[in-house]
Amino acid sequence: MIELKTKVLVIGAGPGGYVAAIRAGQLGLDTVLVEADRLGGTCLVRGCIPSKALIQVAGEYAHACEAAASPRFGISLDSAPSLDFSGLVGWKDGVVDRLSKGVAGLLKRAKVKVVPGWATFTDAKTCTVKGADETTRISAEYVILATGSTPVELTGLPSSKKVISSTEALSLPELPKRLAIVGAGYIGLEMGCAFAKLGTEVTIVEAQDEILPQYDAQLVAPVAKWLDAHGVKVHLGAMAMGEKPSGLSIKTSEGKTQTVKADKILVTVGRRPLTQGWGLEDMALNMDGQFVRVNDQCETSTRNVWAIGDLVGEPMLAHKATAQGEMVAEIIAGKRRRFDPVAIPAVCFTEPEIVVVGKGPETPNTITGMFPFLGNGRALTVDAGDTGGFIRVIAEAGSHRIVGVQAVGPHVSELCAAFTQAVEMGAVLEDIAGIIHAHPTLGEAFHESVLKALGHAIHI
Repeated sequence: MIELKTKVLVIGAGPGGYVAAIRAGQLGLDTVLVEADRLGGTCLVRGCIPSKALIQVAGEYAHACEAAASPRFGISLDSAPSLDFSGLVGWKDGVVDRLSKGVAGLLKRAKVKVVPGWATFTDAKTCTVKGADETTRISAEYVILATGSTPVELTGLPSSKKVISSTEALSLPELPKRLAIVGAGYIGLEMGCAFAKLGTEVTIVEAQDEILPQYDAQLVAPVAKWLDAHGVKVHLGAMAMGEKPSGLSIKTSEGKTQTVKADKILVTVGRRPLTQGWGLEDMALNMDGQFVRVNDQCETSTRNVWAIGDLVGEPMLAHKATAQGEMVAEIIAGKRRRFDPVAIPAVCFTEPEIVVVGKGPETPNTITGMFPFLGNGRALTVDAGDTGGFIRVIAEAGSHRIVGVQAVGPHVSELCAAFTQAVEMGAVLEDIAGIIHAHPTLGEAFHESVLKALGHAIHI
């Protein structure tokens, strides 16, 4: 057995763990990073990145199909395009490989030692890592737990050849002709939109009475419109009952039992923190429900043990984990930091995309300004004017301080940084109104939404 002693031990090489390790290395701290899978974690290897690659290709294919069906922007095709699904998956895997290798290079440059294998703690500062070829015992002064999360399984729908999670859905050997998706949250709808564009017959089953229940009705309406226009069937208030030879048995909102025909059943009912199998019970950590309890510096109840990312609670988003990982490394190095963001942005890569930053229109004592993309020149040139998309700004009625921005429409994810910056820096409506926004860009709609809140929008 190999024995290692280190200053900082990081468990998990996702967007929280590998960033913590790189930053610790940059600060001159002797750092060891343990990862049982590939560098990059769920987000890079089987989540955020591969799903967005799939979504991008699906959009390209759908546009080509539309051009084959009827002229589009003056472009027509003599025949429908063909889809090499294995080629799509191969391209997606290439993107993942490139990024994972990039993470390896960054860790090497920061002089971080990577130990592959599964870590199991025997006490708060000591773990044993079982790798493919060797076992390593590591002891550390400081420990950062970044074990991430795992998909929630339904008791009545255990994993099988037919019942899959998003991980398997991103690496299918062939495109399913019919796909049933259980759960209409952001993961389910992102995947549903992508597979529908690729030509799969998609049916969505949701126990609640609305899709994307975490977002308000105005934001969701354009997505619901797209689903309806593209033949995606949605069963709301319905329960998934179990796998059938021909598909998925459901109980509808009327209490009737029926079978949704499907070649694959994709379960997307959420994720849970990965707290089992690595010795959490031997580390004397206090819990907050299913999550590890931490303070505003991500310190756990055990001295010199930190936890970050999905392990410590909502929102379970990669960029939150990244920010916490960087912060913890700096705290260990002696810097004064705490995790107290004004807002953490959330993006849903559906068709069209949704962005939410900060507070919504239901917030008391606020004023709202909303500008539709129908009035934005750039939106019309990228065929985004008729989607029902808009940008909405929320500000305090008295001070005009911007407390929230939401948007729905094609490409709005790229505006997320501007929205978050405005909220985080405490900008007031007059600040954004006084900024000259480049023309023609979608960002002008942000400017116009602010002018609307002030009572003098120009283009509406």
